[in-house]
Amino acid sequence: MEWLNIVIRVMHITFGIAWIGASFYFVWLENALNRTDNVREELAGNLWAVHGGGFYYLEKYKVAPTEIPKTLHWFKYEAYFTWLSGFTLLFVVYYFNAQAFLIDKNVLDISPVTAISVGIGSFVVAWIIYDLLCRTPLLKKGYWFALLGFVLLSGFAYFYAHVFSGRAAYIHFGGMIATLMAGNVFFVIIPSQKAMVKSAKEGAPLNPWLGKYAGLRSLHNNYFTLPVLFVMVSNHFPSTFSYGQPWLILMIVSLGAAGIKHYLNLKERGQLSIWVMPVSVLILLGAAFMTAPQKATGECKSDVSMSQVYAIVQKRCVACHATKPTDDVITAPPNGVVYETPQDIIKLKDKIMQRVVVTKTMPQNNKTGMTEEERNFVRCWIEQGAKP
Repeated sequence: MEWLNIVIRVMHITFGIAWIGASFYFVWLENALNRTDNVREELAGNLWAVHGGGFYYLEKYKVAPTEIPKTLHWFKYEAYFTWLSGFTLLFVVYYFNAQAFLIDKNVLDISPVTAISVGIGSFVVAWIIYDLLCRTPLLKKGYWFALLGFVLLSGFAYFYAHVFSGRAAYIHFGGMIATLMAGNVFFVIIPSQKAMVKSAKEGAPLNPWLGKYAGLRSLHNNYFTLPVLFVMVSNHFPSTFSYGQPWLILMIVSLGAAGIKHYLNLKERGQLSIWVMPVSVLILLGAAFMTAPQKATGECKSDVSMSQVYAIVQKRCVACHATKPTDDVITAPPNGVVYETPQDIIKLKDKIMQRVVVTKTMPQNNKTGMTEEERNFVRCWIEQGAKP
């Protein structure tokens, strides 16, 4: 399972780099086109570029060339394989280990089948709502469309945070957005491009809206990318998903990240804004300050001994963090961390302080039921010098 996880994760990252790179490049290309200086009538713009020791000259047609070349490159498989590998990874990490990573009984006590069905079903529902919204006149009203879209995304984030564990809620939010992005490519962008190529080959009149509509969906994907990337890395930083209202942090960071992408898009068009970037940075800093953990202030009434802490760790942590875990899901100690001897605990006291006391993200979903009193015992022992 671990090697399956590694292989699929590397595939997902590789395809994702290719897809996001292509998305960023073509939006940059669209923004940077020369549209006025010696541009032929049939062209929407052109661009000179230098890269890797060579010069390149690119032209964009308003609709299509008079003759379609035999060799035409399509940018689609990067999107398809990114989504497929990500969906597979969702099963490997979360659905095959639903009791450990998907479900948090402190949030909602549901069965694995129900949780998995809700997760997959939410992707379908999100696509239907988004696609229907894109078919309304609101699509052409950029800021109003973005505002309503943000409200709908916030609704999904709130829903996920009240159904799944914090980590699973974040990854499902990212998976939902990725589904919208892949759906744009599969259901809209590529079919529009195929229709344009078909009409050009047959000499039939071309519908200019096809290209504009596909371009708008592609632009949506461009704004989705940074929030999705945040979700991908957030699972390694418990201060994000362990916050009391994790959906709120998720949306604050998504808004700030999308704002930064908006600034970059404006900059590429030569439309610099003096407020978009600083406001976006302030929004992100707001999320950082909000998630700052409160300093524990409980009084340590007496010295806590190593034997007391050792008993707590053996009861609450060693089911997973042992050479041979007894947990019903974990088969190897996570990250190689074991707490089988007092020396193991002393050596990793700083990590224990961070995960058990400060962020309270261990045990995972508090599966073993560690109490606040026990966490306070551990804190006092560490603050008193972590004596053997």
